[in-house]
Amino acid sequence: MINNLEAILSEGESYTIEFKESPDRGLPSEVCAFANASGGMVYIGVHDDGYVVGTDTGNTARSRIQDSINKIKPQLDVSMGILDNVIVLTVPEGTHKPYSCPAGFYLRSGPNSQKLDRDSIIKFFQSEGRVRYDEILREDLPVAGNFNEEAYKKFIRLAGISEVLGRDAILRNLKCAGDVRGKLCFTNAGALFFRKNDEDIEFRHTEVVCALYKGLNKVYILDTKELGGDIMSKVDNTVLFLKKHLRMSYKIVSVRRENILELPEDALREAIVNAVCHRDYFEKGARVMVEIFDDRVNIVSPGGVCKGITPENFGTISITRNNTIATLLHRSDYIEQMGTGIERMRNAARDAQVAEPEFELSDFFKVTFKRDAILSSEASDRQAIAVDRQAIETSDRRSVILTHLEEHRQVTATAAATLLGLSKSRTRAVLLAMVNDGMLEKISDKRYAYYVLKSNPQESEGPK
Repeated sequence: MINNLEAILSEGESYTIEFKESPDRGLPSEVCAFANASGGMVYIGVHDDGYVVGTDTGNTARSRIQDSINKIKPQLDVSMGILDNVIVLTVPEGTHKPYSCPAGFYLRSGPNSQKLDRDSIIKFFQSEGRVRYDEILREDLPVAGNFNEEAYKKFIRLAGISEVLGRDAILRNLKCAGDVRGKLCFTNAGALFFRKNDEDIEFRHTEVVCALYKGLNKVYILDTKELGGDIMSKVDNTVLFLKKHLRMSYKIVSVRRENILELPEDALREAIVNAVCHRDYFEKGARVMVEIFDDRVNIVSPGGVCKGITPENFGTISITRNNTIATLLHRSDYIEQMGTGIERMRNAARDAQVAEPEFELSDFFKVTFKRDAILSSEASDRQAIAVDRQAIETSDRRSVILTHLEEHRQVTATAAATLLGLSKSRTRAVLLAMVNDGMLEKISDKRYAYYVLKSNPQESEGPK
């Protein structure tokens, strides 16, 4: 009990403090609002302006107050005390939200208590985790007729699930389907994993939008993809988009070539999985965004972090917004260990010796991976041209040559120039650099010259 009444009065009403002159019919609404928020204290016998007017503190008056509080459902344990001629009610944050009183549902907002309308009540239920998007059974989405057999088989294989029980029983056990009026219907989680939903307007908001920009802002778009389909394919195809457009370097280890992505793939994949797993699927006006700029990669998901996660405990505790989706991703090895995603991203960045990702907690949850910026406009222009040819900078030109050689074993300078879309002189410079780096070997005779992988046998059937 706070007993310094003067200090309380001088601070005035706030998110956790309410003054009332008398225990009128509005008292249950104030108590209900505190219980639905973070708790608080009601001072009865105090004017709104913060001066004491006093109130009846006798047993009968206190009994009437208790009777009015008892009208709040579910039952709430409110303590009552007396300071001089003021009654003080200490209201805890409720553990069984939402609470209602005879006048309806109320929620504390700043120094006021507001009555919730229908839409606000729905949002409140969602924010408190009383209604989970992924668990909702959809009578309008029967399993029969639009089942994604390929996605189902992939999941069963990755999860190591025996099919002895049959498909329908497995879907029920996974909380991906349930029976409604004699037919098996998807839950939202089941629809996201195992339903062909590419053309469904209902699921357009679940797509992942990928975009590549020229420069540091959203002015010039070089490439964009809207990725639909099952949730596992969304993750895989988003990773492919990133690998296509991020810079790649190569290291020769003995006779083998090791590809090194400029940002660690494990960290990027973890961020993408986190975005599709924990986003707010009730928010249908926004989609997961993956944006590549010259100096950074942003992965943004709607809904922010779950209620209960603060900047202080972020990354140390795990609260799941979509438990069924998280469980399915865990069983199929898209999530290695529940609750470790943030630290795994950080560790992957440290291991790759790049800057650790930055996290922004707001109405949207954003992960930012820093890149080495392309500084000159000339270099940026070269990048735009290279995107059209799928060869970004020197490292990606090398990738085109190496990929061709893995399939055809050899290449001439003329053929390489066609592949790269460069002049013969610039192409020869690329090939010579690859020879000097130990990646290629140049084979020459009196008629022609061609290039082979350093690890390949030197015999040839002629130039290709």
